[in-house]
Amino acid sequence: MNGSITDPEALRERARAALLTARDRTTLLTSCVEDTELTAQHSPLMSPLVWDLAHIGNQEEQWLLRAVAGRDAMRPEIDPLYDAFEHPRSERPSLPLLAPAEARGYAAEVRGRALDVLEKTTLRGTPLTDAGFAFGMIAQHEQQHDETMLITHQLRSGPSALTAPDPEPGPDFTGPDEVLVPGGPFTMGTSTEPWALDNERPAHRRLVPPFFLDTTPVTNAAYQRFIDDGGYEEIRWWAPAGWAMVRQNKLRAPLFWRREGGQWLRRHFGTVEPVPADEPVLHVSWYEADAYARWAGRRLPSEVEWEKAARHDPVADRSLRYPWGDADPTPERANLGQRHLRPARAGSYPAGESPLGIRQLIGDVWEWTSSDFLPYPGFAAFPYREYSDVFFGGDYKVLRGGAFSVDAVACRGTFRNWDHPVRRQIFAGFRTARDAGPAEAPAPEAV
Repeated sequence: MNGSITDPEALRERARAALLTARDRTTLLTSCVEDTELTAQHSPLMSPLVWDLAHIGNQEEQWLLRAVAGRDAMRPEIDPLYDAFEHPRSERPSLPLLAPAEARGYAAEVRGRALDVLEKTTLRGTPLTDAGFAFGMIAQHEQQHDETMLITHQLRSGPSALTAPDPEPGPDFTGPDEVLVPGGPFTMGTSTEPWALDNERPAHRRLVPPFFLDTTPVTNAAYQRFIDDGGYEEIRWWAPAGWAMVRQNKLRAPLFWRREGGQWLRRHFGTVEPVPADEPVLHVSWYEADAYARWAGRRLPSEVEWEKAARHDPVADRSLRYPWGDADPTPERANLGQRHLRPARAGSYPAGESPLGIRQLIGDVWEWTSSDFLPYPGFAAFPYREYSDVFFGGDYKVLRGGAFSVDAVACRGTFRNWDHPVRRQIFAGFRTARDAGPAEAPAPEAV
């Protein structure tokens, strides 16, 4: 959401549009398969699709109908069933979940009442209602579960239930392989973005030494060179836990890849295709990204480095909302919102590049960073601890930038995602970095 919008009616329309866009996507993801597919568990890593559907409605009821409007609970007995912390995903199929028709009806009834609440709520005066925060939070929550459901669609067997046009190929990228990001201070995080979540706050100054960053995400072709050079057979490239993962699971390529007839193929939403050489590599764990970077004589960027590359304008010396500026994402700037079911080729979206000329920092693939998921200085949990606070300091690595699977409402230059370093089913890739030597860049400025 554009941070400059303050008119209450414009905010109300933004919130309404975000909620409706999310629900259209939820409907698509849950109506394109039979009910038996909704109740099945397609992977122990994922919930049944019908759980996500009712969970979306339950969270909306709890926050918009109960917390904002002060209404009584519609179905208090189902709250424990859809509490993500009470039941791990592997157990959810055994719960007495709402059947598909009942889940659809419940979510629809909640949405009708929530839109009524939106019309009657003054979007100021409390932290939950200021600038429509609670409504934006729920739109983001639904889109995040839509991404989770899209992952389930990728994991399920059988033909694809989804279709979307491929990204426009665009001209060949002829820019440099890497870009120097000058050293010096910049403002990380935000204290002003109206719908930013608690882990993005507050804004604070960080000092970053100069470094080089890949201009585009690492491609399938580049990653294949790592495979062909024996990358999965060399312990020296791997963190100890990553090497244990490789040996235990006999890994030799990204998830969904297989070698057949002298070429690499991959399964992609129910179809098998040759691995596209010029697309960013997808479905790699943090350990695989880290191993590739070591093999290439480079490293993963830290979260601080990633955000400076994505947001800092060195000419104006300020932090932007997005790499291209403060305007909201558009189809010309980034591959977001399940508009396509794959990343665009590396080097796409010149209209979305950063002031330094770095491409695809927003959209296409989530990008692993080297950083653990930790709070910013001055962090305050809001509106509930379980969104971020309980995950800090655990076995989580930060991902940045969003992917084709992420809607714009849940993706911005400050947005932080996190996951276990073993995860491969998520739509994650990476780019690499290296330190700038003394002869390559001036020393960073003082804060």
